[in-house]
Amino acid sequence: MAQLKITQVKSAIGRQDNQRQTLRSLGLKRIGDSVVRSDDAVTRGYVNTIRHLLDVQAVSHEEAGE
Repeated sequence: MAQLKITQVKSAIGRQDNQRQTLRSLGLKRIGDSVVRSDDAVTRGYVNTIRHLLDVQAVSHEEAGE
């Protein structure tokens, strides 16, 4: 399955509560934090909710550390 590398590039300060909660659900706490998640409908929904705060890249299994 494909993987997505998700990096927070903007702050959650002053954002709506649901956007802050979505960042936490993805495991992002501060600017510059990155996580690798599977590319599925749930992850795509999270990313779509806060796409203005994130940088998203598709990565291969080798780059993801598997």
